[in-house]
Order: sequence, then C-alpha cells, then structure tokens
Amino acid sequence: GGEAVVEAADVEIFSEDIPGWLVANEGKLTVALEVTLTDELKREGIARELVNRIQNIRKSSGFEITDKIAIVLSKNPNTDDAINEYNNYICNQVLANSLVLADEVTDGTEISFDDFSLYIHVTKL
Repeated sequence: GGEAVVEAADVEIFSEDIPGWLVANEGKLTVALEVTLTDELKREGIARELVNRIQNIRKSSGFEITDKIAIVLSKNPNTDDAINEYNNYICNQVLANSLVLADEVTDGTEISFDDFSLYIHVTKL
C-alpha cells in the first residue's frame, strides 16, 4: 500500500522481433516498418519489374526514347494477374501502344525472375 521507487538499475529493457515487422533503433529513436508482402504489393512489384526489364530491352534494341512499341508477353500464372491489373501503367511507362499476353512468344527475349521465366517480344512501331 506504500509508494515504490523504480530506478533504471531495477529495469531491464530488451527488444524482440515482431513477426511481419522490421524494427530498428538508434539512440532514443525507434522505427518499425510492416514488411509483410500482400498479394497487391506483389502484383505492383511485378509490374514495376516488368517496366524495368522492358526499358532495358528498349535500350539494348537501340530504340529512341520517344519510340512507340508493341509488347507480346508469354502467359504465366505468376504474372498474369499483375499484367492484367497494371496493363495501362506498364504501357504508359514504356510508351507501348499494346501489351498482349500470348500462349507462345516467338523470337522473344527470355526474362528470368527468382523461380520462373517469361518470354517477351518488343516491336518498334
């Protein structure tokens, strides 16, 4: 029923991992980021990676920065949803008039991801 005094020597502070979070601290500042990848984030990441790969193909093909292109990309269950959802975004970023999914891509360039590959054919219009 009386008053208690708690001093720094009486307390032990420790940190532990929180599943789905990345925590870092420096001095009195602590930052926590949620790092769980949702399906939505995965689809957006695939779309952004495709933009990067298509831009590299444009560059290696010697296309001008303003050249319009058409893209044929092989179907793959790992990427089809992302391509359908972000089709307009991808086309706008790479100046494509069209981005079509096909069962088979002839004369395509293979682009590899972590555990699968796609074939892509980029044509200058």
